[in-house]
Amino acid sequence: MPKAGGEKAAILERAERERVRFLRLQFTDILGVIKNVEVPDRQFSDALDGNIMFDGSSIEGFVRIEESDMYLRPDLATFQVFPWTDASGARVGRLICDIANPDGSPFAGCPRTTLKNVIALAADRGFRMMAGPETEFFLFLRRDGRATTETHDRASYFDLAPIDLGEDVRREIVVALEQMGIHVEAAHHEVAPGQHEVDFHYDDVLTTADNVSTCRFIVKNVALRNNLHATFMPKPIFGVNGSGMHTHQSLYAGGKNAFFDADNEIQLSQTCMHYVGGLLQHAKGFCAITNPLVNSYKRLVPGFEAPTAIAWSEKNRSPLVRVPAARGTATRIELRMPDPSCNPYLALAVMLRAGLDGIEHAVDPGPPVNKNIYKMSHRERRHLRIDDLPANLSEALDEFEKDALVRETLGEHIFNHFLEAKREEWADYIRHVSPWEMDRYLGVY
Repeated sequence: MPKAGGEKAAILERAERERVRFLRLQFTDILGVIKNVEVPDRQFSDALDGNIMFDGSSIEGFVRIEESDMYLRPDLATFQVFPWTDASGARVGRLICDIANPDGSPFAGCPRTTLKNVIALAADRGFRMMAGPETEFFLFLRRDGRATTETHDRASYFDLAPIDLGEDVRREIVVALEQMGIHVEAAHHEVAPGQHEVDFHYDDVLTTADNVSTCRFIVKNVALRNNLHATFMPKPIFGVNGSGMHTHQSLYAGGKNAFFDADNEIQLSQTCMHYVGGLLQHAKGFCAITNPLVNSYKRLVPGFEAPTAIAWSEKNRSPLVRVPAARGTATRIELRMPDPSCNPYLALAVMLRAGLDGIEHAVDPGPPVNKNIYKMSHRERRHLRIDDLPANLSEALDEFEKDALVRETLGEHIFNHFLEAKREEWADYIRHVSPWEMDRYLGVY
């Protein structure tokens, strides 16, 4: 407790020094949407002690009305001050919270707690997971206060001003993220017009999940302040690349990278190979978590650099898992299927748990597939036993229901509420008559 008391005092002192008038107690619902309860400065002490209550019945997938009282338990290490003021000129602080039941026990529907449970499981097995995501998004123009899908540039991969008109906004985003304590490794224009990428330096997996959630909030706010709309929708425009969240991952044991083996021909350890095997084995089962929208599967199609095949490779980007060339402490694997609409806490939880399962059961990922899978014939793919990811959200949910490990990782509460919400989303989608159908059928039939 002395440490917590010292942290509390330091936060209160900083808040007073930087004239922080309001404090946002931030958390995410099961679908990854950021929620918050905001308190004025006179409530800061109670907030830091975890004494702020909110109505959980109004949050997606939380609790029934008759058991609605929930507590926000802040992680004091996440305190930051937003790099702007509100309309009144007041500074606003932020704390990321876990959700607790009225009796103080962890709430089963808290995504952050779910990730912490998997982190604890990994620690029991001697591992610490590190992750570094590549977060992609689009910046679109706003017209009459509404978002459009008109891009503000005609640039492509790694282009720069004057072609990339988003360069200044992207730089402003990076500055804001750094001021929020996030170590940005790189930022650049992506393949499609209006598409950008921000890469985080690798960090422990809980910090990484917090950073992804914070990044989405910061990007949208900076864009809005520049009269632009930022979207992490996976495939907002037909015919161009969608936005992914390629996630670099490694395990450390005893302070050393457990994926590196200097004596192996390709310098990858058996731990690494089995981890990859676990990801491949459970990819179908956790795809609904890492790619949770109907729109997610408009990105996961051949021809736009997004993976559709369940395989791994050292040398090309068409398979699901790629192993970058770096070795030593930088040895890592890259899972290319997630997109930035996912709940980062749940996505990282199922990735880590699948990898640990692969290690526990010594799952063989098979030989690397170093040919371009997109150009293979159906016979070649069958010969190599290359399976495909689900083609749509409905198929992904079917696989999700069948994967006992994913269910166990999420727990019954999150598993059932997520499944129910996504089944409803799919049912709503298939009832909808799209412009494509009207264009294709109305004049013919």
